[in-house]
Amino acid sequence: MSETNSQPPIYLINLDKCTERLNNCTSRLNEQNLTLTRLSAVYGSDLSEAAKQKHYSTPLNHEQYHHALSDCEIGCYLSHRKAWEKIASGDAPYGIVLEDDIKLVGDLNLAIDTLNNLPIDWDVIKLSAYKDRQRKEAFSVKVSHEFNLTVHTKPMTGCAASAITKEAAKKLLQSSESFGRPVDVDIQHFWETGVNVLSLLPYPVAQDLSYQSTIADRKVEKSGRFWHRKRQQLTSYFLNKKAVAQQVANLKKAVDQIQP
Repeated sequence: MSETNSQPPIYLINLDKCTERLNNCTSRLNEQNLTLTRLSAVYGSDLSEAAKQKHYSTPLNHEQYHHALSDCEIGCYLSHRKAWEKIASGDAPYGIVLEDDIKLVGDLNLAIDTLNNLPIDWDVIKLSAYKDRQRKEAFSVKVSHEFNLTVHTKPMTGCAASAITKEAAKKLLQSSESFGRPVDVDIQHFWETGVNVLSLLPYPVAQDLSYQSTIADRKVEKSGRFWHRKRQQLTSYFLNKKAVAQQVANLKKAVDQIQP
């Protein structure tokens, strides 16, 4: 990817009823001379049980997660699968996926220029934090005057804004043919999907916290799976720690190979 000022496809996940959000996002991107392609979000509550179970697996959910996914979480996952399908079937080497509760806090064109000219292979690069949260960095390298490419100690939660390569989209579709966790949690389990997750800092996109999420409200439920959750967290902690260490080693090696 060595082109400058070449806009990749930008897909905005947006519910049909949320026209104000669509207008706001369109206006915000237009201010930076960027265009978007709207994808009609899946409204989970409107789905039949058969439609929900096409990809959402109740047995897998019991195995992998600490509560049943809400209709919003199922709809959110299916919406992101629609975006991945677009990227996987398209001609561009990567695409950007946005949820409709975002605002631009940096120059997205400069971020795109940086992505277009990255001299290393990558899969998914987060362009936004979850709400206003921060996460400890495991490794960071400067890749342009404006941005660092960063490995966090655990991939950032949320899917407000991400760049996803064509090959990564194919892998995510394959790994989520049957899913039991929220979409952002599955992406965090990158050692399972084979899709590495990095961040471009400082993030050029942020969530507009004046909005309430319409597709991905995280369900808080006393589900009776307390110890199941603790076992999951402990297992994931060690698997994530090992995978992040390998990810850092791989990125350092790639950087060393391109530096004079």
